[in-house]
Amino acid sequence: MIDLKEHTTSTGEELLYLGNPDFNLLDELVLGEGDIWHSSLDQGYKNVFPEIVYQTVVYFWYAKDFDNLGKSVSWRINPNAFVIRKYVWEAFEGFDMGYENIQMSALDFGFNILRYQGAIPLYVKGLFKERIEDINISTKDIYTFYFKNFKLSHSLYMLFRRGFYKINEINSFWFAKSQFQFKDKTEILKPRELQPIKGTPRVSYIIPTMMRQGFTLNLLNDLEQQTYKPFEVIVVDATPENSRDESLYDSKNYSFKIVFKWQTTKGSCRARNEAIDLCTGDYIVFGDDDIRIQPQFIENHLRLLQTYNAEACNGLDIRADHQQQNLNDLERKLKAMGDTRWKVGAAQSFSNANSCVSRRVVNLLVGNDINYDGGYGEDSDFGLSITKLGITVLHNPFSVNLHLKPPTGGYRFWGQQAGVKGKKRKQQPWELDTPVKWIVPTPSPTIMYQLFKHFDERQRNEYKIKYFVFYFTKAKLIELPLRILKFPLRILQFNKSVFYSKKLIALGKRTK
Repeated sequence: MIDLKEHTTSTGEELLYLGNPDFNLLDELVLGEGDIWHSSLDQGYKNVFPEIVYQTVVYFWYAKDFDNLGKSVSWRINPNAFVIRKYVWEAFEGFDMGYENIQMSALDFGFNILRYQGAIPLYVKGLFKERIEDINISTKDIYTFYFKNFKLSHSLYMLFRRGFYKINEINSFWFAKSQFQFKDKTEILKPRELQPIKGTPRVSYIIPTMMRQGFTLNLLNDLEQQTYKPFEVIVVDATPENSRDESLYDSKNYSFKIVFKWQTTKGSCRARNEAIDLCTGDYIVFGDDDIRIQPQFIENHLRLLQTYNAEACNGLDIRADHQQQNLNDLERKLKAMGDTRWKVGAAQSFSNANSCVSRRVVNLLVGNDINYDGGYGEDSDFGLSITKLGITVLHNPFSVNLHLKPPTGGYRFWGQQAGVKGKKRKQQPWELDTPVKWIVPTPSPTIMYQLFKHFDERQRNEYKIKYFVFYFTKAKLIELPLRILKFPLRILQFNKSVFYSKKLIALGKRTK
């Protein structure tokens, strides 16, 4: 049992803490998005428990701590020096003490509240002055953490990677398997009550579209029905001249300022950047052309950001069953989700179909990285880039879209040539000065580019190993002989993807 001290801030917020925090700084922090604060990264905890890579690989933004930031999302909590909102501690009933070392108990707590339970742990430089600690995590605690938090397959994979022939690894694996089991993470921190909008912030709404004018018009009609209307809407349409109907776009049909721009460049990233250059609002909402939104959509984006004193959020994206579904279908799907919908927390993904970011932050990033045009991954790159600035991207369950995903149209039309071989192939932007010939890179070079841009060598290596493990284990038994025969080709395709990604890395981020 941990004996925490109590402190009440000047605004009446009840906190629990250990160590010697800067109480004046806490008065400021409680007004923001955080739920638990620490300075652990300066006390020996930075990137501790690297074994998390065996499960998360590159699919969890916060697996590795960020560098050179005064504040950032981090689950690596020092159990001897942290502050937490009292109601958050009580909601989750404190640390799980079923570990040999309380340091592992704190890591377990931080990881679970961040990844599954909707609370936000923040590293804050200078909040604590405690000295550097020695971190001692036993092999038993490593496997115990895995059995408590992940499926058995992840523990088996870690055993395989760490050495299934080592006695200590085998003994620790069997000890954890016999003593512990997966613990449910159903307890979710309730969102804060959204406050009314303060002031009259101006919202710019961006819609990049291509060969989907009908869907775009439906979205514009939804924007016209908003309880808090956008100040301006920028539509950048890449529909070819022979397929477009310019008469469908009439600014007189809308009560907000609207700009229709026909795109002459190629790519959704370029389209968004061209739209950003035309925006004048305090906030920018990014939306796809194939979504439907409820009347409170924009209002709830603003209310969430103001309530949490944040600058970026990613809304809840609901996939439609078919493209004819409407807002009534969306409401039915939300009711079916029940209470599982209501989780805020730090976002673990980002979607350009539904996100709201302050203009200040968008200016810091300059824009979308056009190296992703013709491929995939631009959404997560944008969100992760915001996070690496030390700005928490919130998940927003209050602003929901229904994603129709029609089978035709959209910017993926240009990227569909990526799998074509020979003379019929249309060159993709990421091919640069080296057109693809007979070895088609797999996975997408832009996905590989993201791995080199945002993740370290160990994470990339783990991605590669798991990629080829899944190549075999995800196949049906009858398919295995063919996969074995094709394995040398798949290695060539993977290496070709690395080749193109390194050329993109050499270019660096581009916005024009």
